[in-house]
Amino acid sequence: MIEARGLTKRYGDTLAVDNLSFSIAAGKITGFLGPNGAGKTTTMRMILGLDQPTSGDVTVNGKRFAQLAQPMRQVGALLDAKALHGGRSAYNHLLCLAQSNNLPRHRVDQVLGLVGLSEVGKKRAKGFSLGMGQRLGIAAALLGDPAILMFDEPVNGLDPEGILWIRNLMKALAAEGRTVFVSSHLMSEMENTADHLLVIGRGKLIADCTVQEFIAANSQLTVRVQTPQPDQLSNLVAAAGGTVRDSGDGAVVISGLGVAEIGDLAYENSVRLHELSAIHASLEQAFMDLTASSVQFHAGVPVPDDDRVVMTGSGV
Repeated sequence: MIEARGLTKRYGDTLAVDNLSFSIAAGKITGFLGPNGAGKTTTMRMILGLDQPTSGDVTVNGKRFAQLAQPMRQVGALLDAKALHGGRSAYNHLLCLAQSNNLPRHRVDQVLGLVGLSEVGKKRAKGFSLGMGQRLGIAAALLGDPAILMFDEPVNGLDPEGILWIRNLMKALAAEGRTVFVSSHLMSEMENTADHLLVIGRGKLIADCTVQEFIAANSQLTVRVQTPQPDQLSNLVAAAGGTVRDSGDGAVVISGLGVAEIGDLAYENSVRLHELSAIHASLEQAFMDLTASSVQFHAGVPVPDDDRVVMTGSGV
């Protein structure tokens, strides 16, 4: 269990984390989402005692991280895959960590095998690709067989097989009753992986709910309809309080009315339907809608101007 109460962090005039309170329960994967600069990494660093809160508190199993005996047996974390001595082999990197926490040597071989690095265990880490570095960082997090796992962007640099592997690994860890806390910018991956979400923007907590609840609360139901009588249907929908737009492929997309309402409306007015299907919003769509006002940096959109590309927008 990770618990934060009134967690706040200032860097000079910058308020990086603003009065965060949350609990992260065991037995599920909790996704930690927010735009760049929202305070996610700072929050994770404060959980691990790498940064001290300006005010408030955060505990792991009821204690501050610095008070934990043999912390790697209780918490495993991957915050920066590059935080290692490049001159050491993968094996020796993990062995040093194991010895510093009084962990048995055989765990090094076990976790190297688990992350698929057994064959390169004797090679220096500085020659590793980004994906191999990620796997080594995950091996370090698993070294103490901890009940709590924290991952910051764990799929960075992984190929499709690696992404599927880490997804299944996190699900297996949660199924064993462990606490899995993962930060990521990949909305599609979080939609496939997370059970619960914490969403922050500009340091403030703006959502604490399941993935399904988040999507339902932050997106509008839309329905795709194909009919040989689009004008008649559009008039009926507008009269009933809905809105209609052209999908561009011969269908219309209706907002404000549900599937059953549209079906009944069409039936009662003898409008023939060839397709009637709900369009379910993705986590990415719901996230973008909710956090639009919390985005710190807005990139311009390239717009062709003769043979040049002109950047429009605000701040990069």
